[in-house]
Amino acid sequence: MVTAVSTEAAPPPAGPYSQGAVHGGLVFLAGQGPFDANGKRVGETFADQVRATFSNLEIVAQAAGSSLHNAVRYGVYLKSLDDFAEFNEIAKEFLSEPLPARTTIQANLRGFDIEIDAIVALPGE
Repeated sequence: MVTAVSTEAAPPPAGPYSQGAVHGGLVFLAGQGPFDANGKRVGETFADQVRATFSNLEIVAQAAGSSLHNAVRYGVYLKSLDDFAEFNEIAKEFLSEPLPARTTIQANLRGFDIEIDAIVALPGE
């Protein structure tokens, strides 16, 4: 059985999807970007956008009863691969050992510089 995760503390979905879905001891977090809970873009710098994006993922993970510290995989979508090194430094603030698997790709994002999705384990699973 799949259970949807929803919280008003994170940006609302921009389409027909859930902020997260729980199944089999895992939480599948939908892509988040640098937006506030009302869907307004935040973050003047790339670093601000990365931190806001990770914070949104953490909010949804916590709503499901987990945390990014339980991440097993995450995907990063960057508007510019020139931001790759800066992203790597900031990511260390939000992730812990053992580090999750990751894929990073350049994406045609419009109006913001980063989107991240993730899969996190539920505690005790």
